[in-house]
Amino acid sequence: MITTAPQSAARQPKAAGRFRNARVSRSELILFTTQLSVMLSSGVVVSDAIAAIAAQTKQGVFKEVLEDLCERISSGDDFSTCLSAYPLIFNTMFISMVRASEASGKMPQMLEILSGYLDAEQETARSIKGAMFYPAAMMVVSLLATMSLMVFVLPKFTIIYQARGVALPKMTQMLVDISDFFVKIKNSPTALTTIVVVFFILHYLAGTAAGKRLFDSVKISIPLIGTMFIESIMTRSMRIMATMLNTGVPMLDAMDVINDSCDNIHFRNLWTQVTEKIHDGYQLSDAINLANRKKLVAGPIIQMLKSGEKSGEIGRVCDKISDFYERKLKASIKSTTALIEPAMIVIMGLVIGTIAIALLMPVFKISSVVGH
Repeated sequence: MITTAPQSAARQPKAAGRFRNARVSRSELILFTTQLSVMLSSGVVVSDAIAAIAAQTKQGVFKEVLEDLCERISSGDDFSTCLSAYPLIFNTMFISMVRASEASGKMPQMLEILSGYLDAEQETARSIKGAMFYPAAMMVVSLLATMSLMVFVLPKFTIIYQARGVALPKMTQMLVDISDFFVKIKNSPTALTTIVVVFFILHYLAGTAAGKRLFDSVKISIPLIGTMFIESIMTRSMRIMATMLNTGVPMLDAMDVINDSCDNIHFRNLWTQVTEKIHDGYQLSDAINLANRKKLVAGPIIQMLKSGEKSGEIGRVCDKISDFYERKLKASIKSTTALIEPAMIVIMGLVIGTIAIALLMPVFKISSVVGH
């Protein structure tokens, strides 16, 4: 299609202002991509296909977005240009792949591959959330149980013990002091204000370059959890690389998309340096070897990339690497969950048991005094 600059410029502010912050679920996006791929494969024009999908979509934000998208395409704008008006729905990779398919004339095939990528990403996210739900629930329950004992139960027992005139054992006194601290926080506006201020300071620091660097370093350095973060980022990066290279997108464009999709500053620095080296004429494997953060990518992975470059099948190799990292991530999640569950049970038992003993020790002391 021929893009007319005046029309595009006239419509861009309206679309951007109304839908720029619009969001839709991943399931809706996958369904749209799949339906559009099937309809285009059947010979339906893009604008007609989107209009038909919009007519079948239930009332809501996505229906309005599709109607606006259809109107923009009908006015003469390119499909990829129209998609850029909705950055929170269609990310950089989605737009880049659509733009490449417009140049190659293989949009149905590209959308089918893109649908598969989105589905795989959703499945990976589900597996991570599902695996971490039980440990997270146990942690919340243990914290609530501990706080309830410390704030509501222990002070009542303390009043009874003090009425008896018996000195509290050291363990009980220590827990009483901790309980008093939490009670004071609960009833003190100053303490609550301090907590809120500290929270906002930490939130602000997390938004600064130095703070983000620190938090991102912690994320990838924590034992077990750090490995999962690295595997998750590498799974996504290699999957994007495979998807884009296999559909004819140039390497540099693929690297730009990988960089934009990465939220860890250390990986972003790695991919930025790799992109610069590739631009200077280096192969992907050599560019990674020359980067400062090359240790984030395992040596055998770099060798696999080098083999793919020599055979001319770098896209297929990246696909295999993404599958490898995905399996590794699932194994890490499973092993981490298996370790967290008994650890949480032991910690809950120790904490609640310690509190129970601290509550009963004065009873034994009172009983011995009465007995004498």
